[in-house]
Amino acid sequence: MKNSIIKTLSALALAAFAFTAHAENIDLSASAQQVSKHELAAIYVFSEICPDLISNKEQASFDKGYAQLVKENMPSVKNPASALKTLAAEKNFAPILKEARNDAANAGKAKNQEICKEITAYAK
Repeated sequence: MKNSIIKTLSALALAAFAFTAHAENIDLSASAQQVSKHELAAIYVFSEICPDLISNKEQASFDKGYAQLVKENMPSVKNPASALKTLAAEKNFAPILKEARNDAANAGKAKNQEICKEITAYAK
C-alpha cells in the first residue's frame, strides 16, 4: 500500500513539475528516499482536498494515514504534519503549492478520491 501511494504521489509530482526523463530512476524506497518540496506540496494538497472527498466516518482513518505518510516522508522532523503545515504557509513555498493544487484539480475528482482512499487505508 505504501509503495502505491508514494508511486502515485510521485508520479503526479514528477509529471506535474516536468522533471526530465531520468527522474523515473529515482529510488523511492523508504531508506533512500529524498523527498522534494514538490512531493511535499502534493502530499499537503491531499490534506486540503480529501476531507471533502471522503465520508465523515473515514476522517479519523484518513487523519491516521496522512500522519503516517507525512512522518515517513519527513522522518527526521519531530512533528512532521505541523512542519508541513508551516512550510505550506511560507511565501517561497507558495508557487510550488499553487502548482500542486492546480495539478490536483487537473487530475480530477475520481483520481483524487482514489488517492484519498489509499491514504485512508494507509495506517491500517
